[in-house]
Amino acid sequence: MKIEKLFLLIIIVPFVLFAQVNSNNDSETINQLKKNNENLQHRLDVLEKKIDDVIWFERLKDVAFIDKVFITGPPSEKNFKNKTAMGVNNPWKFWNYVFLPKDLDLNKKYPLIVFPHGGVHGDFTTYYTHIVKELIYQGYIVAAPEYRGSTGYGKAHYERIDYGGLEIEDVYSARNYMVENYEFIDDDRIAIIGWSHGGLITLMNIFEYPDDYKVAFAGVPVSDLIARMGYYTDDYRDLYSAEYHIGKTAYEDVEEYKRRSPAWNTHKFQNTPLLIHTNTIDDDVNVLEVEHLIKSLKADGKKFEYRIFEDIPGGHSFDRIDTKIGKEIRLDIWKFLAKHLSPSNPITSLQELFEASYIK
Repeated sequence: MKIEKLFLLIIIVPFVLFAQVNSNNDSETINQLKKNNENLQHRLDVLEKKIDDVIWFERLKDVAFIDKVFITGPPSEKNFKNKTAMGVNNPWKFWNYVFLPKDLDLNKKYPLIVFPHGGVHGDFTTYYTHIVKELIYQGYIVAAPEYRGSTGYGKAHYERIDYGGLEIEDVYSARNYMVENYEFIDDDRIAIIGWSHGGLITLMNIFEYPDDYKVAFAGVPVSDLIARMGYYTDDYRDLYSAEYHIGKTAYEDVEEYKRRSPAWNTHKFQNTPLLIHTNTIDDDVNVLEVEHLIKSLKADGKKFEYRIFEDIPGGHSFDRIDTKIGKEIRLDIWKFLAKHLSPSNPITSLQELFEASYIK
């Protein structure tokens, strides 16, 4: 009996060991494939960004001078495992789009629109062509920073994401860069506008730097990350709790998520002229987030303007698409900005909005 058991062990053990080795090899192979796929995706994103940049130049070449300048924001030490590594304290570098009216007069002063894009790992794409055209038509200069975490600039930039954190400083750095390097910008006529995540960045900028912006617009702004984590999927929550990002869930660190949420920081608001829009059928930023923001601003006794639109077609994009009602709402936004910025050619009618996109 003992001999039989010994014989079985002699036969079975090598198979178990072989299977384990194969299993380890399979795991290593799978991990390598995942890494290769991730790197390939970033390379494809870079290619897509370059193609989209060509389209920017093609679509706006008749109305605007377009440039992308390489600028700096604060250091990003948290992404370095070696905290004493060379360059760990260097400012983080990122690209910033600059759109100048083609009929620019260097002897005049122009208002500036700082325009942070939306999206977790989003980027400033030709989706916004019509909006940039409408701003250029009015005589605005537009700066659109591709702050840390933006897609299309490789893995390192992607993984520097700091949602509601240092990205706020990146956008503010873009504002300061424009003032310091373009003498024809009127530093007393600077606005910041954004939708969705860009709306969050807009709000946090005027909360932190109230004296440096004349007016602001926040469309369907992400406002309460704690609430947001509650109604979104695990895959979405994982974008925030990723090791290279916040590194913790909202359950594990409520205060950190509050720190990054406009609705929990309204006490900082110093009554910069502000317009907020939301839509009851927003399919991305649930209206409850913006309602929380509005209630918090009111509770703190702040002055601002807002509209909660009821069931407007387009959901999250309702005032960025070119339906008739979308254009009417956007016209109201431009009128609000113009009241504080006095552009040389303000849009005052739907006919002029049409001209901005198709004629000039």
